Amino acid sequence: MALKEEKESIRKSIYDKLLEEGQSLRPEGDYGKIPNFKGSDIAAELLASTDEWKQSKTIFCSPDSAQIPVRFIALKDNKNLVMASPNLEHGYLFLEGSKLNGVEKEASTKEGAFKHCTKFFDFGIGSSFDMAIDMVVEGSVAVDRDGNRIGKGKGFADREIEDLFNKNLIDENTALATTIHPFQLIDYIPMESHDRKLNMIVSTEEIIRI
Repeated sequence: MALKEEKESIRKSIYDKLLEEGQSLRPEGDYGKIPNFKGSDIAAELLASTDEWKQSKTIFCSPDSAQIPVRFIALKDNKNLVMASPNLEHGYLFLEGSKLNGVEKEASTKEGAFKHCTKFFDFGIGSSFDMAIDMVVEGSVAVDRDGNRIGKGKGFADREIEDLFNKNLIDENTALATTIHPFQLIDYIPMESHDRKLNMIVSTEEIIRI
């Protein structure tokens, strides 16, 4: 089986299981998307209990629905939040938790982030940030215990992480995390040369550091 087909087979198996077991928050399932799973708030709370989170001042997070609780807790904890815009169409959004008292819930959604963001940053060459990123949180379709990850197949997470590395905003010691349902943790994921490994996986049941 070709690598692309193998990854698609893994995605389908995860989508099928989450839907069949009633663990997707989408009535028709998550096909073609990052799964929005039941218990995403529990996984986010577990992530927020870690030293890596507590020591972070600025969190970078994907715009996926399953990571809304991550973004909400970051803002409630008065952290700075950098959110990638959907499909990177508008680069990155910057939100200051300390200035969003009472509207953190709205600001943690994609629509609310656009409404409450302080400023935008461009994606790619020539763009600039003026702050450090202490933790990166990406959505995933599937991960294994070695930190290998599969997204929905568009490559946005890999591009985001590579961009942050290129801007020297993160390094090999930065926590690269994901929050998942236990069904999304599998034994093995095939990787390509451009794929970035995670070093932290948080499910509703455990914290895995790689």
